[in-house]
Amino acid sequence: MGSRAVFGAALLELASRRDDIYVLSADLIISSGLDRFSKAYPDRCFNVGIAEQNLIGVAAGMAHDGATVFATSFAPFISMRAGEQIRVNLGCMGLNVKAVGISSGLSIGHFGNSHYGIEDMSVTRSIPNITLLCPADGAEIFKVVFAAADLKGPVYIRLTGGVNNPVVYGCDYEFVIGKSIRLREGDDLTVITNGTMVYQSVKAAEILQGNGISASVVNMHTVKPLDTAAVDEAASRGPVVTVEEHSVIGGLGSAVAERKSTLKNTFPQLFIGLPDSYGKPGDYAYLLEKYGLTGELIAKRIEKFYRGV
Repeated sequence: MGSRAVFGAALLELASRRDDIYVLSADLIISSGLDRFSKAYPDRCFNVGIAEQNLIGVAAGMAHDGATVFATSFAPFISMRAGEQIRVNLGCMGLNVKAVGISSGLSIGHFGNSHYGIEDMSVTRSIPNITLLCPADGAEIFKVVFAAADLKGPVYIRLTGGVNNPVVYGCDYEFVIGKSIRLREGDDLTVITNGTMVYQSVKAAEILQGNGISASVVNMHTVKPLDTAAVDEAASRGPVVTVEEHSVIGGLGSAVAERKSTLKNTFPQLFIGLPDSYGKPGDYAYLLEKYGLTGELIAKRIEKFYRGV
């Protein structure tokens, strides 16, 4: 299943357990994986039309009256077109709305730059009081949805990947907001990543192992509040590599670097992500290859970086 379908299934399960769960969409009920939810709970699912600013305003009003509201739209539209509303109604007022950016990163493919969510993490991360979550696979999407619903206050959930998302977690595990998960142990360097890039980073670490480089992989599913203890530990052991399907400016890499800047005598950091430029549209798999965000290409960049440290 893709991230959007899993998200819809998770909300459907959540709503069956809690009657305070409401969902709003900016004309993307089906695209957000909410078709079954809208049919099962028509009195708890509303389409406000292509009006993202109004989407957040309505969600904030409902939250003010006690509802737990999930509001969805494509990542660039909900994070930037409704940026002021998120800043004031959610960040400043602290209302219990979970804004969900679907198709973050490059997964929207041929829709092009207007629809790519490559700045949404940097925008939402800069707003006070916003918790920022980026799940790695379908299992983690379920856990993120339930954890976000239990957390009182505003949340931004960044959903990456297309259909048939690769599986990262083969069995159940404990998910705690603000506490990263170490997926692989290594002695030479640490890869800190989230979203779709978790799978690719694990794959890269396996390739590096065959080339004589032992890499830890940490899933930093919570970008804000950042697991600073995990960053401190990684920075004390060796070089750090951040991998994200987001601009290298203002996202996970920046968050890690900001923390590392407070430490003394740390090792260098390699930023792997999307460049500070606009590209041409294309198939999702092609774009990942073009920008070096596959396991094989990530491994090549890390090896070159590590050998030169």
